[in-house]
Amino acid sequence: MALPKSELLYSIEEYLELERRSEERHEYLDGFIWQMAGASGAHADICTNLTRIVSTQLLGTRCRARSKDTKVRSGPAPRSRRATKGLFSYPDLAVICDEPQYQDKHRDVVTNSAVIIEVLSESTEAFDRGEKFLRYQVWNPTLTDYLLVSQDKPLIEHFARQSDGTWVYRFYQGLDKPMQIHLIDCELNPSDVYDRIVFPPDKDEIIDEAELPH
Repeated sequence: MALPKSELLYSIEEYLELERRSEERHEYLDGFIWQMAGASGAHADICTNLTRIVSTQLLGTRCRARSKDTKVRSGPAPRSRRATKGLFSYPDLAVICDEPQYQDKHRDVVTNSAVIIEVLSESTEAFDRGEKFLRYQVWNPTLTDYLLVSQDKPLIEHFARQSDGTWVYRFYQGLDKPMQIHLIDCELNPSDVYDRIVFPPDKDEIIDEAELPH
């Protein structure tokens, strides 16, 4: 979850220099730095579940899972020290196939993600669905699958890139129906993704006690 952006405009080089010295995580978008806030308990549990489920299935394959401390670049390679165009983000889970490719010698910015999973929160959902996904699509040609996982209801949304560059959307609601990420031969069972998660009551099912007969 992100806190309000910086008021100053930073170059990519300045951002990366600051980030490599910082104990906190920050995302970057076109010159502005956004501080990442702490996650809720449900968000943390879902991320841990996803990491365990996906990484276990990738053992011995050509792909690997990287947790939410991995920076991903979604923008052009910086051509000058003052360049500001681009997004640097920390996906909740990223899958890289074959050898990881990095922006520079520091080897801390990945440029060849194949699958990205974001766990939605109230403060970031609009960005994850909108500008962030647009940048992922345009600037990550290796990306084939983008998943959005709700934390307040059992819902997983799956965007899959087709051979012609278009994207197909599927959603999986409830805890019973498993879904497949074919590129990495991985199955997500919602009941495992949402293990230990207690969902808030559906608003439509809440009865105002004042309306009950006495």
